Amino acid sequence: MTSSRRWVLMHELRGTQEPTFEEQVKHLSPCDLLIVEGFKHAPIPKLEVWRAVTGEGLLHPQDPHIVAVASDTKVDTKLPLLDINDDAGIAEFIVKHLKLA
Repeated sequence: MTSSRRWVLMHELRGTQEPTFEEQVKHLSPCDLLIVEGFKHAPIPKLEVWRAVTGEGLLHPQDPHIVAVASDTKVDTKLPLLDINDDAGIAEFIVKHLKLA
């Protein structure tokens, strides 16, 4: 995809192994903040987004890189618990956690 402000290139793996998180980051232009969806097992600070209705278990507390949990229900955690529907609150947490403000 392309526009007057940016372009995106998609690459088909065609059976090759998925690149690591570190390999993917090398393709990016320098930036102040990178928000990633996926790469659950990468050793990077994570915000676990969890909904009980999925029936899946929490990654927390087994993953020491999870710094907070965002959910639509009560979660038994010692980490900060964020309301999944409060995007401004989540953004504020990220900025404070990363000391960007």
